[in-house]
Amino acid sequence: MTKITYLTEEGLRKLREELEILMNIERPKISKQIGEAIEKGDISENAEYDAAKDAQGLLEAKIAHLQNKIANARIIDQSKIDTSQVQILNKVTIKNMKNNTTMVYTIVPESEANLKEAKLSVSTPIAKGLMGKKVGDVVDIKVPSGVIPFEIIDISL
Repeated sequence: MTKITYLTEEGLRKLREELEILMNIERPKISKQIGEAIEKGDISENAEYDAAKDAQGLLEAKIAHLQNKIANARIIDQSKIDTSQVQILNKVTIKNMKNNTTMVYTIVPESEANLKEAKLSVSTPIAKGLMGKKVGDVVDIKVPSGVIPFEIIDISL
């Protein structure tokens, strides 16, 4: 069964760029390494050959994975995103009620998550707890350190 991957236009573009690099730069580089190892003679006891073949296998698996992900990608229509309640691609401002810190996160598909860019995966406990809630709601979210109450301050695009 194929797994549908929901992506933004930017996320799909990044996947395609990564696939291009793997296929057009990394694949020829590994082929060259294999060729050079074969030229050195007996490949039955050639560690360079074995390492290059292992790297080739890993690369081909990664290429196949990316091709599958791209083939099963569905683009999220950002024009249909609503800000009346928290949903994917919303920028959510939340306040930790325990320590009064305010954080702003964008809820994104799992494959686009990046905490450094404040992009929170839809499958994280915080995002799951916020989904469907409205501005002013206080949500108790179970995190590894316990349960933290968060107030939703703002929802935007």
